Amino acid sequence: MASAVQSMRLCLRTASRRAAAPAAITPRQYLTIRSFSSTPLWRQPAARRDDDDVDELEDELEEIDQDEEDIDPVQFQRALEDLRRDGDYEKARQLQERIINNMGGTFTEAMRPPVTRQRNMFWGEEESDNDLLNDERGTDKFDEDDIMSMAHAKFEEFREFREYARIAAWQMPLLSKLATPFEPPTAQEPLRFRFTSYMGEFHPAEKKVVVEFSPRDLPLDEAQQQKLRKLLGPRWNPETDIAKMSCEQFEHPAQNKRYLGDLVNKLVEQAKDPTDMFEDVPLDTRHHTFKVKPKFPKEWRMTEERRKFLEDTREKILLLDQKKEEEGTLISGAEKIEAFFNPPRSASKTPEMAHHRLGRSLSAPPSRRQLLKH
Repeated sequence: MASAVQSMRLCLRTASRRAAAPAAITPRQYLTIRSFSSTPLWRQPAARRDDDDVDELEDELEEIDQDEEDIDPVQFQRALEDLRRDGDYEKARQLQERIINNMGGTFTEAMRPPVTRQRNMFWGEEESDNDLLNDERGTDKFDEDDIMSMAHAKFEEFREFREYARIAAWQMPLLSKLATPFEPPTAQEPLRFRFTSYMGEFHPAEKKVVVEFSPRDLPLDEAQQQKLRKLLGPRWNPETDIAKMSCEQFEHPAQNKRYLGDLVNKLVEQAKDPTDMFEDVPLDTRHHTFKVKPKFPKEWRMTEERRKFLEDTREKILLLDQKKEEEGTLISGAEKIEAFFNPPRSASKTPEMAHHRLGRSLSAPPSRRQLLKH
């Protein structure tokens, strides 16, 4: 019992310590200057310190130790036997052991020396990384025979990739049984709607719907089609004869599609209206830039006559080369290249040049009169 009390006393003394705050400059203490007065100075009592609480707890523990020394051992043993017979004693003892085991980590943290934050460290080893998403809740104690949590997360990523690869290899081919042959749109389906979807996320562009149609596919005569092209304005492409319109003013794609369908119906009704057919209004195509795409000239196309002429010309050239080779007048390109890179060696003129220079050096130097003449 005394050893447990002594351990608790040491833990409390260690936990009551406060880490010394590193201060490069001693803070200046500001004192209140009391004005001249004949009355005594009233002040607030000093705050209670933690050391006083620890001292009081130590005094209480010492009193408990003194009381234990006065207890008779025989009576203490009988009291323990009576407690063991009681059913609540075992539950209280288990609860006490559980509390002591849970307090082991608290005592360890309290006895650990304080870690001062070093501001001049380059790597910041003791600082927490806020960008690292790592769930440390419920993790076991790291052992030397295991890998780190980041490595386990990387392996989990590889497992996910392999799972999708197995799906693509074994399950995706089974979807071919559900494939249906393509059926082109009929005359009753002249409108082509285009939607945009982003898998797995919400995007503001998903509500946009685009519709395309050609005036020739609608149930209109030639004059009504021409009037419809004039009503469409810059939304009509004169090269492809296709009109394109889009809508994204509503929240859902179905609403935008319904709006475009109603708009096309109104245009068709206006085109069928015989009150004014816009015959005096020319068709405006200034909104479209016509690009001239260069095409391969027809004169350069290979014809049967041209192919036969080229074959005859090549055959004549081969016969002429064969005749020159028999006569020995054919010039070989390989021999010309070999002669250019490996020219024949000529006679060395180094001794004559050296003898000439040596004779000039041994002759008498010119006189001053000869130099003046020159």
